Amino acid sequence: MTSIDIPPAVLPEELGGAHVPKVQLSVRSLSAFYGKRLAIRNVSIDFKPRTVTALIGPSGCGKTTLLRCLNRIHEVTRGATVEGVVELEGNDIYAPGVDPVAVRRRIGMVFQRPNPFPTMSILENVVAGLRLVGECRSRNERLEVAERTLRLAAIWDEVKDKLDRSGLSLSGGQQQRLCIARALATEPEVLLMDEPASALDPISTAKIEDLMSTLAERFTIIVVTHNMQQAARVSQDTAFMLAGEEAVGELVEFGPTSELFTRPKDRRTEDYITGRFG
Repeated sequence: MTSIDIPPAVLPEELGGAHVPKVQLSVRSLSAFYGKRLAIRNVSIDFKPRTVTALIGPSGCGKTTLLRCLNRIHEVTRGATVEGVVELEGNDIYAPGVDPVAVRRRIGMVFQRPNPFPTMSILENVVAGLRLVGECRSRNERLEVAERTLRLAAIWDEVKDKLDRSGLSLSGGQQQRLCIARALATEPEVLLMDEPASALDPISTAKIEDLMSTLAERFTIIVVTHNMQQAARVSQDTAFMLAGEEAVGELVEFGPTSELFTRPKDRRTEDYITGRFG
């Protein structure tokens, strides 16, 4: 089958004023399955551009599954399927013929634990995705991309003199920022982050939170977190998910973070953020 790419992106730096869409990523009636087991049911949510949206809720409520559906990583799991619509700037990423690799280039992802490629240098880690599709052939090209994205990830000054060292030579917090730089190298419009600071110390966590706030000036960020204080600090919008007796995740409430944390509309939301359960 001939793959069909999603239409070319408007790069984040080209967005401005009236050109910024009101909705960057739209989810409609999304359900996700692992084989025959329903994991999340009928989720509908709009993600605004240049905004940090936090996905919160107890373990097992489907936050990470939802995140993985947003760039088609979910379907990499054997037997995993999706029903519903996910649109990136009006284009359904699950439409027949759409190339999942093209989707993941525009919707990057950072995982819970830092995962630099162990056999690659810091430089090669950053440009791995681009080299996979035949870009950054020369060392000068690789260096140019690496400096730009490592600066975006606020780690350039810490690694600029050791780009040929293994990515594993860095501390945990530095490795996570390296992985963020790697995700940014393909110039995505959306960055998905699955508990990016959960395995880090408080100082490294603060750096990741500051970085999210800075990156949101140019990118749409969707972050899964169990840390209520973190969600309140870094996000402008928050979605609360919960799984009922059937262990199927559903969206309970979505809205501006300041309102959801101070004036939740659903009692279950209030119970969760005040620590009564979860």
